[in-house]
Amino acid sequence: MTKALKNFLIYSGIVLLLSVVYFIYAYSVHPPSPERETFLSEVGEGIGEVAMWVFIFIYARTVLKLIMGKGPIAKRLLPQYTAPAQLSHLQKILMYLDRSHIYFGIAGLALALLHIALMGLHPEILFFPLVLALIIWQGAFGMVLSWRRAPSKAKRWSYSVHAQLVTGVMIGIFAYFGHILIDN
Repeated sequence: MTKALKNFLIYSGIVLLLSVVYFIYAYSVHPPSPERETFLSEVGEGIGEVAMWVFIFIYARTVLKLIMGKGPIAKRLLPQYTAPAQLSHLQKILMYLDRSHIYFGIAGLALALLHIALMGLHPEILFFPLVLALIIWQGAFGMVLSWRRAPSKAKRWSYSVHAQLVTGVMIGIFAYFGHILIDN
């Protein structure tokens, strides 16, 4: 196991552990939220599910890049890894994912914001404001990357910030535990 992969797994474990500790704290301190069954909340739940699948689709691209040993994340996490020669179908899928990434990213950001607007932010549970901030963070730096007139220094810095798998780990873990708190 490479040092970078070991560090990533340790980081993911620490985020998970801290999230469990906060989950236990929030579960014991905050009273359960009353269930609001309105038309808009039902629409918001459906939009949230679509947003979740869009984010899974986006991060599937990262997983595929790791499997294929492509991209800077793969080079950092698995520097000695070489992908098998017969990956033509996966390469075609990756090309599609690379071309559609920006559109799915914009859709994911918009759907997540709409989900939050329809369901409410619940600022008393720290997970939700953090997820909102991380999604906006990813979206803002992703937009800098797609802006054709952005200075090259800004693009380089934005890429290094936007292409962090650690942000995706935090978004996934925080959203999962936050939704468990709301659903109980």
